[in-house]
Amino acid sequence: MQRQEPAPGTLYLVGTPIGHLGDLSSRATALLASVDVIACEDTRHSGQLLRKIGAVGRRLSFHQHNTCTRLPQLLQLLEQQQSLAVISDAGLPGISDPGEDLAAAARQAGHEVICIPGPCAATTALVCSGMPSARFCFEGFLPAKGRERRERLQKLALETRTTILYEAPHRLLSLLDDLQQHCGLDRPLHVARELTKRHEQHVGQTISSVRNHFHHHRPQGEFTLVLGGAAPAMPSELSDDDLLERLQQCINAGASASEAARQLAHDTGRSRRALYDLLHQQTPD
Repeated sequence: MQRQEPAPGTLYLVGTPIGHLGDLSSRATALLASVDVIACEDTRHSGQLLRKIGAVGRRLSFHQHNTCTRLPQLLQLLEQQQSLAVISDAGLPGISDPGEDLAAAARQAGHEVICIPGPCAATTALVCSGMPSARFCFEGFLPAKGRERRERLQKLALETRTTILYEAPHRLLSLLDDLQQHCGLDRPLHVARELTKRHEQHVGQTISSVRNHFHHHRPQGEFTLVLGGAAPAMPSELSDDDLLERLQQCINAGASASEAARQLAHDTGRSRRALYDLLHQQTPD
């Protein structure tokens, strides 16, 4: 038997369309139409959707610039046993927005938190890209500048999993330049623009080709980038003498023969047993 929604004192994270209004689920529609309070990233933007579905709940703004002051107020509403829904301008709240902070605070305060699933630009772009999706990571928006941005880009250059990024149109070319500098010309890249909307567009296949495209076509709309993983580093070819020297260094540092073999196997991709045997072949009778 399904539970009755909305329940008092419960926080609902509700996924809303990222473009096509037909993607709003019937469950999300019913919940938003009957919940006590709706926290919106932008009350004017969301007001169009909420009026269309007949939502009558009280509306409060909730965005990155008022998170600190609004969080206590929203938690107090839950404490008063009001039902509370959170929506972003588009997509699933809690992904690159303050819904994450509210969900954590509500759980810590002992309130129930329920997600009403809906569209998400990150996973939509990923499955459209054809990139490996068994293992992937989400970076969202990179820091705008400075050392933190450089450090994140350096890590992306070595990341072997598919990575998903968000970027605004006026910063896209700068991001593509940085990706080319750190990841090279031929790293796989798929860029999705205006997902589920009338002018949806997909551009690939490499950093170089995407960068060339948007240097000739002005970026417009919101962008989701799916970056292919770096090729796994191949273990260097070491001679038996090199391996023995590395093993002996580990032992001199205090490791046992078994520990030294295990560590070097991890570092080089060689068989631990073969390394252990190699070490003992050199031990005099």
